[in-house]
Amino acid sequence: MTVLGIGVSYAVATLVAMFSGMPIAFALGAVAVAFMAIYMPAASLDTVTQNVYEELASITLLSIPLFILKGAAIGKSKAGQDLYTALHAWLHRVPGGLGIANVFACALFAAMAGSSPATCSAIGSAGIPEMRKRGYSGGFAAGIIAAGGTLGILLPPSITMILYAVAAEQSLGRLFLAGIGPGLLLVALFACYAMVRFRKEYATAKLAYESTGQSSPILAEDNYTLTDRFKVLPRVLPFVTLLTGVMIALYGGYATPSETAGLGGLLALLLVAVIYGVWKPADLTPIMRATIRESTMLMLIIGMSLLYSYVMSYLHISQSAAQAVVDMHLPKWGLLAAILGMVIVLGFFLPPVSIILMTAPIILPPLRAAHFDIIWFGVVMTIVMEMGLIHPPVGLNIFVIRNVAPDIPLSEVIWGTLPFVVLMAVAVLLMCFFPQIATGLPDLVMGAEAVR
Repeated sequence: MTVLGIGVSYAVATLVAMFSGMPIAFALGAVAVAFMAIYMPAASLDTVTQNVYEELASITLLSIPLFILKGAAIGKSKAGQDLYTALHAWLHRVPGGLGIANVFACALFAAMAGSSPATCSAIGSAGIPEMRKRGYSGGFAAGIIAAGGTLGILLPPSITMILYAVAAEQSLGRLFLAGIGPGLLLVALFACYAMVRFRKEYATAKLAYESTGQSSPILAEDNYTLTDRFKVLPRVLPFVTLLTGVMIALYGGYATPSETAGLGGLLALLLVAVIYGVWKPADLTPIMRATIRESTMLMLIIGMSLLYSYVMSYLHISQSAAQAVVDMHLPKWGLLAAILGMVIVLGFFLPPVSIILMTAPIILPPLRAAHFDIIWFGVVMTIVMEMGLIHPPVGLNIFVIRNVAPDIPLSEVIWGTLPFVVLMAVAVLLMCFFPQIATGLPDLVMGAEAVR
């Protein structure tokens, strides 16, 4: 059979396995092993476990369960609720301050946890009821949290970026730094939209009050004294200090990513023990269970995805696909648009982890040939994958919000997230015109690097 025939059958077999309801890791592994048995030497089956082990025996991948431990320690405590309360107390006088506080809380929590679902769950469980109680529409409240949660895969320590660094063989520190500028850009865009949308809902409520006399909670004003504001800081500042310390250790060259992750995990456990009294075995069990469950799931997906990519490479599927893209002779930006379009379509069905590990062998060679900065592209691709977290049919964050706020109809949640999808597309366009948004900080901190 020709390479084209093998490639098409490989893709069809993968889709059939995934849509059968089989877990992603087992679907990828089963397809890879089946094609090894059919098209590769029989002895290759004896090396399946060795190949998977060697791919997972990466010091960079070691940071994943350690960052997950840090996120679980924070997410399973009241740190998220306290962080949200503190930001609301300081921002309540700003129009839409409650919504903006939720955006900032999501950004800070994402930077501490590195997980989108954890961010949605931790901040949403406190933020959505408070916004609803103060008159925010269900779609608006759900959209803010769902979109804010996507920052978990962009702001360091992002598990998704760790995988991209491994797949693309790029510096993890440089990639983490490259995500900060675009992350702040998205926070600013989300906050501006929250302010504009709040003004619109406030004006509608005020008009209804003037015409019918029916008041809305959105018209009420919160009143926090300076004393109230400072009272909420003691529980939040230690975690912000932890975040700052981890960043300094990583980017200052004092520790490797894995060492930083280990230090962050231990300090997070220490902080929740001291501040919230989470130290008994019964209290630590949910943290350890969540860490083991998520780490095992991710590592299985990574191992099987890398085996899947190895088979693609051995059968020359990835090389042929990359060459076919190059042979189309698309202009530089046409190539980028085609690749990002493919990522968007894959985002309809697959989580970011699978998209990166399945597509990296195919899309990176043509991008290198077109002289794109692979670090810059990693950030752009991450933002595009963020869109997949908040649009159907998969939309992982949408379903997390449904669990947090089951009283909000799914249609309202989806319509509430769509404006944020548009804002992410705007951010991608801005990064295309001004790539320094992503590349400026890593070049400043770590020195300019040749495009490769």
